[in-house]
Amino acid sequence: MSSDPLQDVLGQLCQGDLDAAERVFRAYEPYLRLVVRRQLPAQMRAKFDSIDVVQSVWVDLLQGFREAGWHFVSVAQLRAFLITATRNRFIDRVRQHGSALSHEQDAFTDGVEFVPSQQPAPSEEAQASELWEQMLALCPPDHRQVLEMRKQGFSLDEIAAGTGLHEGSVRRILRTLARQLAFPGQPAAEHGES
Repeated sequence: MSSDPLQDVLGQLCQGDLDAAERVFRAYEPYLRLVVRRQLPAQMRAKFDSIDVVQSVWVDLLQGFREAGWHFVSVAQLRAFLITATRNRFIDRVRQHGSALSHEQDAFTDGVEFVPSQQPAPSEEAQASELWEQMLALCPPDHRQVLEMRKQGFSLDEIAAGTGLHEGSVRRILRTLARQLAFPGQPAAEHGES
């Protein structure tokens, strides 16, 4: 009996025994995955995984035993073959996906600067809508035109001209509303409003 339990299985593997192949695969799979993961760049992890490389090597190994009559004299020879085959398959995968990855990166870094959108985010729109509803609820109906014009971007002068109110009155209406929003539930007179 040999010191390496896989040495006993190696003869069965060389004869094409699938149970032996499974035992050898289970024994070497974690180590071969580690060989790939040590070299796998972060940007390539989205393209393929270490198990993809190891499984494709294993498929080739099984075909070699069945179709080409491969034979390994020792477990050390099998291990060396598996490591070399895994590294070569890994290099092939990196080359395959490397050009695609460089094209993907070029699309984003090809001298194009991304400018943030001028449109408000959906959460900002929701907050603005909620605030608008609060303002309308606090505003007396005869002052809503002032509020609507301010929302549309009119200046205090333009609002005064459009509503027939004095500019000071427009300012007072908007200031009172702002205080009611800042101190909900308290009368405006408590905040210095006269």
